[in-house]
Amino acid sequence: MAELKKDVQYLIPSMKTNLIFATNNQHKVDEIRTVIGNEFNIITLQEAGIDIDIPEPHDTLEKNASEKSSVIHQITKQNCFSEDTGLEVTALNGEPGVMSARYAGENKDFQNNIDKLLAKLLGKDNRDAHFRTVISLILNNKEYLFEGICEGKIITDQKGNKGFGYDPVFIPEGSDKTFAEMTMEEKNVFSHRRKATDQLIQFLKENGTH
Repeated sequence: MAELKKDVQYLIPSMKTNLIFATNNQHKVDEIRTVIGNEFNIITLQEAGIDIDIPEPHDTLEKNASEKSSVIHQITKQNCFSEDTGLEVTALNGEPGVMSARYAGENKDFQNNIDKLLAKLLGKDNRDAHFRTVISLILNNKEYLFEGICEGKIITDQKGNKGFGYDPVFIPEGSDKTFAEMTMEEKNVFSHRRKATDQLIQFLKENGTH
């Protein structure tokens, strides 16, 4: 199921808490590291010597996040966390939701995903949508969940070339820019992932980890 390299690096001594981030998405790693800064050591799967594509077989973000953190915890026995994020569009009854990355197929082509989304919204007046992130933390063998939501709208044409996924067609509430037009710092003012990560950080601090 997983290939573990012999030179596992996540056991390096540190005064700060080590947390393995159960994702292969470098964009998500970059975003969360920007939020967390130097508070904790975030260890990627690659840095931990883990080569695995974790399945997301469930129908909720919560269950998929739990699946990913549980798989990595079973392999490593280390503190770890994962996240699952979905774009939920009101006029499409919550689509694409848990299928956000695979909306147009299993190859996870986000241009195709955006094209499908815009086609399904063609002619619809209600463009309301939100991004929702659920983080699953396994700390000392116990799981905790955190949620972050960013309300906004889907625009008709793509704007910007930063970010990833649906960022070029999503404008968060309170801004006139798409996520893809923002710097990382600007995006973090609104970001669903930032909101969930802030809760994660606060929880870790309250529980004596630093």
